[in-house]
Amino acid sequence: MAMTYRALSRLLSYPEAQLQAEAKLCVDVARGEGLVPERLVNALGKLAGYIEGGELYDVQAAYVDLFDRTRSVSLHLYEHVHGESRERGPAMVGLVELYRAHGLEMDVSDLPDYLPVFLEFLSILPDTEAASLIGEAAHVLAAIEERLKKRKSLYRAVFGALLAISDRPADRLAVADLLSVEDDDPNDLDAIDKAWEEEAVTFGPETASDGCPKAQAMLNTMQGTRL
Repeated sequence: MAMTYRALSRLLSYPEAQLQAEAKLCVDVARGEGLVPERLVNALGKLAGYIEGGELYDVQAAYVDLFDRTRSVSLHLYEHVHGESRERGPAMVGLVELYRAHGLEMDVSDLPDYLPVFLEFLSILPDTEAASLIGEAAHVLAAIEERLKKRKSLYRAVFGALLAISDRPADRLAVADLLSVEDDDPNDLDAIDKAWEEEAVTFGPETASDGCPKAQAMLNTMQGTRL
């Protein structure tokens, strides 16, 4: 089990005063465990400095513009895999069941595919299992990293760190497929409103036609749909 995942989760979370106070400590944790190459730890340090040193309101507003108003870099993993199709509901249910099987209960305010929540889950797993699950999502993480690179966002460092920990490289064709989707313009409010006019996703036994998949079935599903 590695605390690096929890540190990355914190750095990727919505900035609050407590995170400003803890940001550099998160970098120290990543450096101390040695899972992340030093060059990426240094990049995480720049992100931590930005979070810690910026005016809180400005840092929060920039975070919302980046991750909440820009669907192509959404922190909800299944957004990139299933969009708002009906397949997303059963996948969400399966992910909740996987969390519960390892003793992690969801906070009702969070969706299970929210990346900071997923990273909290990885922090309680053996290192090899955690690295394997990152590998299942590597193409999504790589596509987000590429989009953040174009935006010159310091948050790119978190995704680079995760890809460095992954037990396999991202599938290039899958990454290219994700990047072929037109990127969002966070300043085009009409387009954003239209994109988010969608049917609500519900979670529960009735969502899946064949009931909740077991943990291994969930992993198989993730592999088959490229998370």
